[in-house]
Amino acid sequence: MPAGPSARTARTLAFVESPVQLLNVLEWAHVTGGPGTDTPLPGPREGDRPLRDGIPRQPRDRDLAPVRPVDTGLVVVVLAPHDPMTRGQLRRMAELARDQGHQVRWEEARGGPGAPVQTVGGLAGALRKAHRVVIGDPFSRYVQLLLTITRARELVVVDDGTATMEFVAQLARGERLVRWHRRGSRGARDIAFAPVSASARRRLTPNDRRAVEVFTAMPVEPPPGVTVTPNDFAWTRATFGPPRLTRGTDLVGTSLVETGVVDPDRYLDAVAALARTHGATRYFAHRRESPDKLRRIGARVGLEVVRPELPLELIARRGPIGRTVLSFPSTVVHTLPLALAGTGVTVAVCDIDPVWLTEGASPRAEGFLSEVTDTAPDVRRLPVMPLTAP
Repeated sequence: MPAGPSARTARTLAFVESPVQLLNVLEWAHVTGGPGTDTPLPGPREGDRPLRDGIPRQPRDRDLAPVRPVDTGLVVVVLAPHDPMTRGQLRRMAELARDQGHQVRWEEARGGPGAPVQTVGGLAGALRKAHRVVIGDPFSRYVQLLLTITRARELVVVDDGTATMEFVAQLARGERLVRWHRRGSRGARDIAFAPVSASARRRLTPNDRRAVEVFTAMPVEPPPGVTVTPNDFAWTRATFGPPRLTRGTDLVGTSLVETGVVDPDRYLDAVAALARTHGATRYFAHRRESPDKLRRIGARVGLEVVRPELPLELIARRGPIGRTVLSFPSTVVHTLPLALAGTGVTVAVCDIDPVWLTEGASPRAEGFLSEVTDTAPDVRRLPVMPLTAP
C-alpha cells in the first residue's frame, strides 16, 4: 500500500470482495457507532460520481484520484473480482460507503500474475498496525492469507450470506474452512494452501489476546468466546424507503446453477413453474448468474429480467417491489424480511427438490439448503414446484 510522507495508519481495516459484504460492513459500522479514528490510509480510489436517484453512476477506470481525508477511521479495502456485474455493484456500494464518511481503497487484487504479491505486500504494513480487522469472507484464500499477517486484537466477520452459517459451524467443530457447496476431495492447490488456511482458522479462534465477533442476520450457534451481534439492517431501513409496492409478484434468482449445485434445466423448469403458479412478472438476477441462463429465462418464461445495480436488500427497500417476493433457499430469505420490515411485503420460499441437484453436488448441499429454509423465521413456505410442461 503506497504511503505518503504524512500518512498514518487506519485503526480499522475492512476487506470485502462482494457488494453484500460491503453492505454489511456499513451495517456493522452503523450499529457500532463507527470504529473510531486514527487517520486515513492513502491509496488509489475509484472516482467520485454524482448520485442519480440515490444510485451512483458508473465510474470509469480512468476516474481514479487520491483518497480524501475522512473522519470515521474505517478504511474499506475492495479486493476487486473479475466479474463485471460484481464490480459494478461494488463501485456503487463504494460510493455509498464514502457518503457515510468511510474511506474506500480499490485494489485490482486479481489484475495479473503479479497482482496478489503486490496487493499483499502493499497491505502488510497497515495490517500489522491495525487494531481491528473486519472481513466479509473467511473462506477466501486472499482473506486467509491476509489474516496470517495481521496482529489485530479484534477480528470481526460480517455476513457473506448463508456462508456465515457454515463458517460458524465449522469454527465451532474445529474443522477446516470449506465452502458448503464444495465436494470433500482436495486438489493440489488446496493441499498446498492448507497451512495458510489452518493458520487463518486459528486467528479466527478467540483467545486472551484476540477477540472475535460475528455480525450476522443468520441464525448461528457460536463457539465459546465468539461474540455474535445481530444484523437487522438498521442502516438500510434508515437510509432507504419505505418502498412503493406494486400489485405484482417478483422472483429472486440464485447462483445455485453456477456453483454446480442445481441442474440448469431443472432450475429453468422450476422458475417457469413458480412464475406460472404465482403470477410472477419480474426476475431479479443474482449478480453471478450467467448471461446465457438469464436469456433463457427471459425468452422461455417471459419474465422481465432485472440485473440490480445494488444488493437486493437496497433495491427492494428503495422500490418499487412486489407485494410478494419469491425465492429459492438463499440469503435473501433471511435478509429481505429484515430489510422490508413493516412494509407489508411477504417473502415466500420454495424448497429445492433433491432430484434437481447435479451428480457433482456436494453431499452437504441438500441438508444445508433445507437448513437455510428451516431457520428462516419470517417467510412463507411454499411446496416444491412440480416440474411439468406448461
